[in-house]
Formats: sequence, C-alpha cells, structure tokens
Amino acid sequence: MTFSEPARRPETSPYERLAALGVTLPAAPKPVANFVTHVIEGNLLFLSGQGPTEPDGRQYHGKVGGTVSVREAYQHARLTGVNLISVMHHALGDLSRVKRIVKVLGMVNAEPDFGEHPAVMNGCSDLFIEVFGERGMHARSAVGFGSLPAQITVEIEAVVAIHGDEER
Repeated sequence: MTFSEPARRPETSPYERLAALGVTLPAAPKPVANFVTHVIEGNLLFLSGQGPTEPDGRQYHGKVGGTVSVREAYQHARLTGVNLISVMHHALGDLSRVKRIVKVLGMVNAEPDFGEHPAVMNGCSDLFIEVFGERGMHARSAVGFGSLPAQITVEIEAVVAIHGDEER
C-alpha cells in the first residue's frame, strides 16, 4: 500500500482571505491623542493600541463581565483586529509584507472579578490566524484594566515582523 501526498491548495493572499470572510478594510483609524498609529523599526512594525471602532466612528463601551458579555466583547476584539489589519495595510502598502504576527497585547475593560480575558482576546487572535494562516500565530497577553480610554471595551496593540523589499 502506498500513500500519496495530499494535494496542496494554492496559497491565498491575506486580501483573498479577508474577502472570503466578508471583511472590508476600513480607512486606518486616526490617533486619538499625541501619538502615531504605527512605527517601523528595522523589520518590525509596532502597532499602537486600537479599539472597537466601526467605520462610521461608533465605538463600543462598557465593562466586560458587567454590561458587556464575553460574546459581545469577543466581537469587539475581532473588530479591533480588523482595525489593526487596516493600520498594517496603511503602513506597509501590501499585507503580503507581513512575515509574522509576533506579539499581541490585549487589554480588557473588565469588572474586578472578571476572569475570561483570554476568551475575549480570541476574537482578535482568531481573525489574525484566519487572515494570515500560520503567520498569524502569535505570543499574547490578555489582561484586565479598571478602565480604558472613553470606556471602550477592549484595546489591542501588536508587534509584527515584516519582509523587507528584498525578501518578497
């Protein structure tokens, strides 16, 4: 008996994966204070914290574990992931330059006794893996805060390794 190697699917781009998910990238969110949305240093892209902001500017507010359920906060973290990908696209010009999502820090505006921070942050992590495949697997911290700016439910920042022009 012989075994054949499974057929390989052609690699799809992050843009094709976004389209398959029904995600349209919004314009990159503007900073809300005196900072920039990203900094490129060498082959690393540092993304400033983003929140759950809809393209029309509407944000999601409240305490997770109180007025906001884990399920709702998961969706807010996913929306925040879309905003982070939008900043990546703006910063890099092409999402194929993403070599790997290295580190994600997720901050949850949570009630003091809340303990499901990882379940909330999976909203962003799941999206990164769906869009970037293995390159989307990352180290992560998910922590609770007593408050976040404007009482948004989540804020997420990331560090991304990028391909230089010579590597593509």
